[in-house]
Amino acid sequence: MTQKGLAGKNRIRFGIISFAHMHAASYARALSEIPGAELIGIYDDNANRGLSAAAMHNTDYYDSLSDLLDADIHAVIVCSENIKHRDEVIQAAKAGKHILCEKPIATTSEDAIAMIEECEREGVILATAFPVRHAPPVLRTKELIDSGAIGRVIAVCATNHGRMPGGWFIDRKLSGGGAVLDHTVHVADLLRWFLNDEVKTVYAEVDTRMHDIDIDDCGMLLMEFRNGVFATLDPSWSRPTAYPTWGDVTMEIVGTEGVISLDVFAQVLVEANDSGPKVLYRNWGDNMDLLLVQDFVYAIRQGQKPAACGFDGLKALEVAIAAYESAAKGRPVQLNLGQSH
Repeated sequence: MTQKGLAGKNRIRFGIISFAHMHAASYARALSEIPGAELIGIYDDNANRGLSAAAMHNTDYYDSLSDLLDADIHAVIVCSENIKHRDEVIQAAKAGKHILCEKPIATTSEDAIAMIEECEREGVILATAFPVRHAPPVLRTKELIDSGAIGRVIAVCATNHGRMPGGWFIDRKLSGGGAVLDHTVHVADLLRWFLNDEVKTVYAEVDTRMHDIDIDDCGMLLMEFRNGVFATLDPSWSRPTAYPTWGDVTMEIVGTEGVISLDVFAQVLVEANDSGPKVLYRNWGDNMDLLLVQDFVYAIRQGQKPAACGFDGLKALEVAIAAYESAAKGRPVQLNLGQSH
């Protein structure tokens, strides 16, 4: 694939496709903070939501995706419901726009592959929104592993807990899956990146135990990598509404010569306020969403791969899909290791 950089452009102009996902607002704010980036417009098939977002971010609302793609923009950020990612990404690629797609990249491997192949044909960048890759504690963990500071990694115990988000996230026709899909892909991506390896097998238990919803809200995954590393993950929507923050991403990474304890969102101030919830955690660390969008802008300017590309999105998605298959069959599932990128 040949990608043309935009190094000669004074400003890179963006559109956002949908504000269905809560990260869309953060990405819009990020564009306003990045020199040389500009948000030109927002398309949303929910007119009320789109008009409200456009007013909030001082930009134009488009009631047609094709009209937004016909506008004078270079790139789009896709934040729609998961099931819509394939069609919108392919339409944007055909229009010659670079694309940052919210995770999970799609709801099936077939859809993700179709998206990747279309972007390659059109010579546009396809990035997957894995902002946790950009968190300073995560970057430091990667450095320590690569330097051999803890020797050879043997095993990892990970969590990605959160609140149950409600809305379209618990509508299987729109989301494609519940907590296991929503939260597995972030950690699967980090593990692949830390270990520079692929998951070989997945065994999982998946259930609905905490909320009265018709989709999974909890699970436990056991992953084995090709190099023999074992990793466990709890991706549950287990945080109550009253919890002072949305959730966590943690890892205990055990090596032959040491252990790394990673808590991505530990940089918080504790606020007690009688006007709202009794206690809140206020993050004072770096803005991962801003760093993610900065990486995407840089990739566009230089015509190079972003930190997490479409293939990374596919491989993380495959782990979540294997977890559902394993839970349904009651046995470990082997992943397709023939793909490379």
